[in-house]
Amino acid sequence: MRVHLDAEKCQGHNRCYALASELFDVDDYGQAMLTVEGDVPTELHNKARLAASNCPEYAITITENG
Repeated sequence: MRVHLDAEKCQGHNRCYALASELFDVDDYGQAMLTVEGDVPTELHNKARLAASNCPEYAITITENG
């Protein structure tokens, strides 16, 4: 699984950071930043899905590995 963040869609609600701080951080302007490159560790898959489903701007998408 890979997580993608569209920074242009992010409005700084920070739900992703609140729900999955292992995968997201917040910059000085309150915008989300993805902290994981490449594949998301298996133990964080549920948190990644939770963050994506709670983003009001749909800025987070998930790609499942084949």
